[in-house]
Amino acid sequence: MFNVVLVHPQIPQNTGSIGRLCVNCDSKLHIIKPTCFEINDKNVKRAGLDYWNLLDVTVWESLDDFLAANGDKKDSFYFATTKTDKPYFEAEFKKGDFLFFGGESTGLPLELMKIKWENAVTIPMGKNGRSLNQAVSVGIVLYDAIRQNFKEF
Repeated sequence: MFNVVLVHPQIPQNTGSIGRLCVNCDSKLHIIKPTCFEINDKNVKRAGLDYWNLLDVTVWESLDDFLAANGDKKDSFYFATTKTDKPYFEAEFKKGDFLFFGGESTGLPLELMKIKWENAVTIPMGKNGRSLNQAVSVGIVLYDAIRQNFKEF
Protein backbone atom coordinates (compact mmCIF):
# COMPACT_ATOMS: atom_id res chain seq x y z
CA MET A 1 0.00 0.00 0.00
CA PHE A 2 2.83 2.41 0.94
CA ASN A 3 6.60 2.45 0.59
CA VAL A 4 8.64 2.94 3.75
CA VAL A 5 12.17 4.12 2.96
CA LEU A 6 14.91 3.89 5.60
CA VAL A 7 17.92 5.97 4.61
CA HIS A 8 21.09 4.71 6.32
CA PRO A 9 19.43 2.98 9.30
CA GLN A 10 21.72 2.42 12.27
CA ILE A 11 19.88 0.23 14.78
CA PRO A 12 19.01 -3.30 13.66
CA GLN A 13 16.17 -3.74 16.15
CA ASN A 14 14.40 -0.66 14.75
CA THR A 15 14.75 -1.99 11.22
CA GLY A 16 13.37 -5.36 12.32
CA SER A 17 10.40 -3.73 14.04
CA ILE A 18 9.74 -1.59 10.97
CA GLY A 19 9.89 -4.68 8.77
CA ARG A 20 7.27 -6.34 10.96
CA LEU A 21 5.14 -3.19 10.79
CA CYS A 22 5.40 -3.14 6.98
CA VAL A 23 4.22 -6.75 6.73
CA ASN A 24 1.21 -5.94 8.91
CA CYS A 25 0.45 -2.81 6.85
CA ASP A 26 0.89 -4.42 3.41
CA SER A 27 3.70 -1.96 2.74
CA LYS A 28 7.05 -2.33 1.01
CA LEU A 29 10.28 -1.61 2.87
CA HIS A 30 13.24 0.01 1.13
CA ILE A 31 16.56 -0.04 2.99
CA ILE A 32 19.23 2.28 1.64
CA LYS A 33 22.83 1.45 2.47
CA PRO A 34 25.12 2.09 4.12
CA THR A 35 23.69 0.59 7.26
CA CYS A 36 25.50 0.06 10.57
CA PHE A 37 24.64 -3.64 10.57
CA GLU A 38 24.20 -6.58 8.23
CA ILE A 39 20.63 -7.00 6.97
CA ASN A 40 20.79 -10.65 7.97
CA ASP A 41 21.82 -9.62 11.50
CA LYS A 42 20.10 -11.78 14.11
CA ASN A 43 18.84 -8.62 15.86
CA VAL A 44 16.97 -7.49 12.73
CA LYS A 45 15.28 -10.84 12.37
CA ARG A 46 14.64 -11.18 16.12
CA ALA A 47 12.80 -7.85 16.20
CA GLY A 48 10.92 -8.80 13.03
CA LEU A 49 10.13 -12.21 14.53
CA ASP A 50 8.71 -14.65 12.02
CA TYR A 51 7.48 -11.83 9.77
CA TRP A 52 10.80 -11.21 8.02
CA ASN A 53 10.28 -13.94 5.42
CA LEU A 54 6.92 -12.32 4.50
CA LEU A 55 8.42 -8.86 4.06
CA ASP A 56 8.50 -7.15 0.65
CA VAL A 57 11.93 -5.54 0.99
CA THR A 58 14.49 -4.08 -1.39
CA VAL A 59 17.97 -3.23 -0.19
CA TRP A 60 19.58 -0.48 -2.24
CA GLU A 61 23.36 -0.11 -2.40
CA SER A 62 23.11 3.70 -2.35
CA LEU A 63 20.71 6.61 -2.33
CA ASP A 64 21.77 7.34 -5.91
CA ASP A 65 20.67 3.84 -6.96
CA PHE A 66 17.30 4.30 -5.26
CA LEU A 67 16.76 7.70 -6.89
CA ALA A 68 17.79 6.39 -10.31
CA ALA A 69 15.03 3.77 -10.05
CA ASN A 70 12.38 5.89 -8.31
CA GLY A 71 13.23 9.55 -8.95
CA ASP A 72 10.37 9.87 -11.42
CA LYS A 73 8.00 9.41 -8.45
CA LYS A 74 9.36 12.39 -6.48
CA ASP A 75 5.90 13.97 -6.18
CA SER A 76 4.99 11.05 -3.93
CA PHE A 77 8.06 11.41 -1.67
CA TYR A 78 7.37 12.47 1.94
CA PHE A 79 10.21 13.19 4.34
CA ALA A 80 9.92 12.81 8.12
CA THR A 81 12.19 15.40 9.72
CA THR A 82 12.54 17.70 12.70
CA LYS A 83 13.64 20.47 10.29
CA THR A 84 10.14 21.63 9.33
CA ASP A 85 7.08 22.91 11.16
CA LYS A 86 4.54 21.16 8.91
CA PRO A 87 2.85 18.37 10.92
CA TYR A 88 2.48 14.98 9.24
CA PHE A 89 -1.30 15.10 9.66
CA GLU A 90 -1.49 18.02 7.20
CA ALA A 91 -0.02 15.88 4.42
CA GLU A 92 -2.43 14.20 2.02
CA PHE A 93 -1.00 10.72 1.59
CA LYS A 94 -1.98 8.52 -1.32
CA LYS A 95 -1.59 4.82 -1.92
CA GLY A 96 1.92 4.12 -3.23
CA ASP A 97 3.57 7.14 -1.57
CA PHE A 98 7.15 6.87 -0.33
CA LEU A 99 7.60 7.72 3.36
CA PHE A 100 11.26 8.51 4.11
CA PHE A 101 12.95 8.20 7.51
CA GLY A 102 16.60 8.93 8.24
CA GLY A 103 19.19 7.21 10.36
CA GLU A 104 18.57 7.35 14.07
CA SER A 105 21.35 9.83 14.86
CA THR A 106 21.62 11.57 11.49
CA GLY A 107 18.14 12.11 10.11
CA LEU A 108 17.60 12.57 6.39
CA PRO A 109 20.11 14.38 4.17
CA LEU A 110 18.97 17.93 3.44
CA GLU A 111 19.84 17.49 -0.25
CA LEU A 112 17.42 14.56 -0.45
CA MET A 113 14.59 16.53 1.15
CA LYS A 114 15.16 19.45 -1.22
CA ILE A 115 13.89 17.16 -4.01
CA LYS A 116 10.37 17.88 -2.74
CA TRP A 117 10.77 20.13 0.32
CA GLU A 118 7.05 20.95 0.45
CA ASN A 119 6.55 17.28 1.40
CA ALA A 120 8.78 17.51 4.47
CA VAL A 121 6.69 16.73 7.56
CA THR A 122 7.31 16.49 11.28
CA ILE A 123 5.76 14.75 14.25
CA PRO A 124 4.87 17.40 16.85
CA MET A 125 6.56 16.93 20.22
CA GLY A 126 6.51 18.65 23.58
CA LYS A 127 9.04 21.32 24.50
CA ASN A 128 11.45 18.78 26.00
CA GLY A 129 11.37 16.40 23.02
CA ARG A 130 14.08 16.30 20.36
CA SER A 131 13.17 13.19 18.45
CA LEU A 132 11.32 9.88 18.64
CA ASN A 133 12.47 6.32 18.14
CA GLN A 134 12.64 5.55 14.41
CA ALA A 135 10.23 2.60 14.60
CA VAL A 136 7.73 4.69 16.58
CA SER A 137 8.00 7.50 14.02
CA VAL A 138 7.36 5.12 11.13
CA GLY A 139 4.32 3.71 12.95
CA ILE A 140 2.84 7.15 13.56
CA VAL A 141 3.20 8.40 9.99
CA LEU A 142 2.40 5.09 8.28
CA TYR A 143 -0.80 4.57 10.23
CA ASP A 144 -1.94 8.11 9.51
CA ALA A 145 -1.38 7.42 5.81
CA ILE A 146 -3.46 4.26 6.20
CA ARG A 147 -6.16 6.17 8.10
CA GLN A 148 -6.40 8.65 5.24
CA ASN A 149 -6.77 5.81 2.73
CA PHE A 150 -8.64 3.31 4.86
CA LYS A 151 -11.31 2.54 2.29
CA GLU A 152 -8.55 1.26 -0.02
CA PHE A 153 -6.79 -0.77 2.69
